Amino acid sequence: MAATVVVFDFDKTIIDVDSDNWVVDELGFTDLFNQLLPTMPWNSLMDRMMKEIHEQGRTIDDIVGALQRVPIHPRVVPAIKSAHALGCELRIVSDANLFFIETILEHLGLRNYFSEINTNPGFVDEEGRLRISPYHDFTKSSHGCTLCPPNMCKGLIIERIQAAIAKEGGSKKLIYLGDGAGDYCPSLKLTESDYVMPRKNFPVWELISRNPMVIKAEIHEWSDGEDLEHVLLEIVERITESSDSVALLAAAAANSNSNDCKFQTMAVAAAPLPPRPLSVRQ
Repeated sequence: MAATVVVFDFDKTIIDVDSDNWVVDELGFTDLFNQLLPTMPWNSLMDRMMKEIHEQGRTIDDIVGALQRVPIHPRVVPAIKSAHALGCELRIVSDANLFFIETILEHLGLRNYFSEINTNPGFVDEEGRLRISPYHDFTKSSHGCTLCPPNMCKGLIIERIQAAIAKEGGSKKLIYLGDGAGDYCPSLKLTESDYVMPRKNFPVWELISRNPMVIKAEIHEWSDGEDLEHVLLEIVERITESSDSVALLAAAAANSNSNDCKFQTMAVAAAPLPPRPLSVRQ
């Protein structure tokens, strides 16, 4: 059983751009997108854009081609593979859509590294048009969170993950990585034993910087893919070392021949990871 669950945002975290904007721009529909943007919620707008793209004769293959050209920092894929190799369970919580995310992950050879993808549904209908619908159907009810967009509250998803971990009787630690304003709510849900990795100078970092004390989790900022890899793997390795020390300590406690000196040495080895300072603008 994995001792650590790493939860990634997708846009501007795993990939370096917003996947919605990328597809619209690559296929030449930026002006129409900007024209319609003030008139409807983002999620509804993306479904409308897929309709416009389809009616203009562009195909699913055109969309896939654009997604396969999406920029990604060269150290992100190795970081994901290394975290998985170290025994972490990897999940995605994103306000993109399932078709975009799975297409990109499959192109990168990463789809099987993630146990769960929480995002807006996206599928190709019988006419060959990509349909995008909200994760939470806000036309029927509100999810009740004022911090998040109407179609998705990432904080509620984190609470569901936490409840599932508690039901298993485990003591898994969460590491949450994100960049956008929508990643602030889930950051607030993390506990003292968890870690949050906000991307420096991006909206979630700005929000956390205003009042870091409301965040219970340890804060470890990152700037680019190389920094993401270094910070993430450092946290994972130290969690693993701490878990191993605790396991050894428990085994030693069960051994009646163990002495107090051994216990004291091992307890020091299990000390928690010191937080990486969050830079705050003066």
